[in-house]
Amino acid sequence: MGGTRRWQNLGIAAGATAAVMFAAFDVYQWVVAYASDHFHNDFTFYYAAAVIGVTHGWPSIYDLGRQQAQLDAMGSGIGIAQLARFISPPPVAWLALPFTLLPYPVAYWLWSGLLLAALAATWYLAAPGAGRSRLIYLVAALGWLPVIYGLQLGQPGLFVALGVAASYALLRSGRPLESGLALGLTVLKPQLGFLVPVALLVGGRYRAFAGAAIAIGLLVLASALNVGTGGVATYEQRLTFAAGVPVNRELTLAPYIGDLTVTRVVQGAIAIWALALVFRFRKRTPEWIFVPAIVGGLLASPYLHIDDLVMLGLAAWLYLRIPGRPRWSWALMLALIIAAEGIGEWGPLPIIAGELAVLALLSVAALKHDDGDAEHDRAKPEHDAGLQRDRQHLTVDGQPEAIDQRAGSA
Repeated sequence: MGGTRRWQNLGIAAGATAAVMFAAFDVYQWVVAYASDHFHNDFTFYYAAAVIGVTHGWPSIYDLGRQQAQLDAMGSGIGIAQLARFISPPPVAWLALPFTLLPYPVAYWLWSGLLLAALAATWYLAAPGAGRSRLIYLVAALGWLPVIYGLQLGQPGLFVALGVAASYALLRSGRPLESGLALGLTVLKPQLGFLVPVALLVGGRYRAFAGAAIAIGLLVLASALNVGTGGVATYEQRLTFAAGVPVNRELTLAPYIGDLTVTRVVQGAIAIWALALVFRFRKRTPEWIFVPAIVGGLLASPYLHIDDLVMLGLAAWLYLRIPGRPRWSWALMLALIIAAEGIGEWGPLPIIAGELAVLALLSVAALKHDDGDAEHDRAKPEHDAGLQRDRQHLTVDGQPEAIDQRAGSA
């Protein structure tokens, strides 16, 4: 017994040491990249779009001529190109608007501070484990390629991860409407979490779905009113163009299937597969809803970049919180993390294979699934390192929902 404990402690120490080393190296690379070129990031385009919206009207934010003029005015030295243009939804520009009151360098680092806060909040809400050992997950996340790359670019993917993690945590704590409202953050980058609201509906969390429909619907409506019909038409053109750029599809199934129409059919089938799992697990704890929705959504996404894989890390954290999962399954999650870290060496195929393996593993669990055991699992309280107060069982959307001590994060 003592020997096992000793090996566990050694494993934790080794993991912590490796996490610190990777995190320190990645943060150093981030600072070096910024020092070499202040503007070589996506926040530059959010900042420029916000300025364009204020000075020329919000319908102009997708005007490539306006974008180029503003980039020149900022002294960025960036020329509009296939991957260098603002094509994010209007709320991203709105979010960047207060930062335009500040000099660009100050704005960039404050924006980066918000992203780091989102990472910390996601960790607090969703990371598995308890006690100080949980800190390893946070440090390891900072040293993980998709996270540090997203931070360097200023991408809003971490805000989306926070929204999904908050939705998970609020659903666990018996607040379904607020859980759905938290998914309003997914409008910042819809391709990263588009399957989650649908999964809430399929999983019988109707109040959570209603909250998501309200939040997302209002933001979509506000965006349409903000940019007008002309802006919406231009935005659709920009999205169509982006979907046709081969680099944007490199991390999807498209390069391996070839025909884009066939790819979309296969991706649709995968989305249905994921939602079928959600339906099968509808009486279980929220992890069983969010994990297939996130993983299936990534496989079904029309385009992805390395920084978008932060959602895969969130799915891994939530999976490791599932009670009664196979003891060896942590190895699959670790393999996925390593696959993403080394994507520059061996390409995206190991990640895609790993995501399919996760859905297959969940499918095996679905075949073994017993509703009686599911009710027991769902009612079973789970240790939570977050909220420290007494909980009681409530009825949520017609299903008995355990209110545990944890506020989940991603």
